[in-house]
Amino acid sequence: SPSLPEYFVVPSSLADQDLKLYSYSFIGRRMPLWSWNHPNGSALVRMANIKDVLQQRKIDQRICNAITRSHPLRSDVYKSDLDKCLPNIQEIQAAHIKLKQLCVNEPFEETEEKWLSSLENTRWLEHIR
Repeated sequence: SPSLPEYFVVPSSLADQDLKLYSYSFIGRRMPLWSWNHPNGSALVRMANIKDVLQQRKIDQRICNAITRSHPLRSDVYKSDLDKCLPNIQEIQAAHIKLKQLCVNEPFEETEEKWLSSLENTRWLEHIR
């Protein structure tokens, strides 16, 4: 995938041929990336959606098992679908544009009374929270 880094962590229990085969199943060939590790053993792995719904469970299970086997504490994988709980890039960009307009284009003296409600209406603070 042209959008992935040149080097990234791959669970040792996942064979290279499986990794290559599975990569075609992910949108944009964006394989799971082990992005962050906490000293308490928590790991953050992000991945794109799997294109083929019929193969999704099999591939997902295989990759999650490989991550669990490679994890120092053998912790089970907890999955969270961020598409359902986070704004998409277009929503963030729209909020940023509204924030810039509020801060740059309008004289503060004229909008002081309604500035906080205008700031809230941009949804910028909600998105960065």
